[in-house]
Amino acid sequence: MISFNYENDFQLENESLYEDWISRVIASENKEEGELSYIFCDDEYLHKINVEYLNHDDLTDIISFDYSEGNVLHGDIFISIERVQDNANDFKVPFEEELKRVIIHGILHYCGYKDKSDSDAAIMRAKEEEKILLFHVEQ
Repeated sequence: MISFNYENDFQLENESLYEDWISRVIASENKEEGELSYIFCDDEYLHKINVEYLNHDDLTDIISFDYSEGNVLHGDIFISIERVQDNANDFKVPFEEELKRVIIHGILHYCGYKDKSDSDAAIMRAKEEEKILLFHVEQ
C-alpha cells in the first residue's frame, strides 16, 4: 500500500496516477509492494530529521528509511518540496519532472541502487530517467 502524507500546503494532483506509476516501477524491478509512505514537507521539517536521525546538518531533498524485507519494499520517504523546487530551478527542468525523479529515487534505493560513488550515481540517474518514462504508460 502506498500512502501520501502532507506536512505542508503541498498536495499531489491525482494521487492515484502516482500510486499506479510507483507500483509499476516496483514491479519492473521484480520487487513487491509493501507499506510505503511518502511524507511531503518543507526544508525545516526534513532538516530536523537529517540532524536527529542521520547526524547530517545540511539540507536535502529526500530522506528514505528502508524497512524492506527480502523482495517486499517497505519504507518511509520524506521529500522537501522546497528542495525539489530549488533543484528544478537549478537544473532548469519542470517542477513535476524533478518531483517524479525524487519520488522514484527512494524506491530505487529500496531496490538496491546506490548513489555514493560517481559510477553508482550515474546508474541511479539512468534508472531514474528510465522510470520517469513509465509515468506516461497506460494512462
